Amino acid sequence: MPEKKHENLAGQILDPRDLIAYQDGSVVSRMLVYKKSGTITLFAFDAGEGLSEHTAPFDAIAMIVDGEMEISIEKNQFLLKAGQMIVMPANKPHALHAQQRSKMILTMIHE
Repeated sequence: MPEKKHENLAGQILDPRDLIAYQDGSVVSRMLVYKKSGTITLFAFDAGEGLSEHTAPFDAIAMIVDGEMEISIEKNQFLLKAGQMIVMPANKPHALHAQQRSKMILTMIHE
């Protein structure tokens, strides 16, 4: 089975708000960097959409680039606006919910 190809965005000036479009009633994602050491993924959430509570085996940094997101970590609620970020620790339950149409960069650091 062939390995999935990932686009190479290196050496380009990028505006994350322009790299992904909103879709009604959906969560859309676009992988920007995929390495053994970690990943960077851009998400676009329609208002009211999100990711249900889950855990991840690695630390993840969520940076809001547009809109407003409610992020819970171990039942603690945080409201983040564009330009803000939060570290979600490995193996701790967390969830994300878009208060309005929102875009987020998720950086996951693999150990």
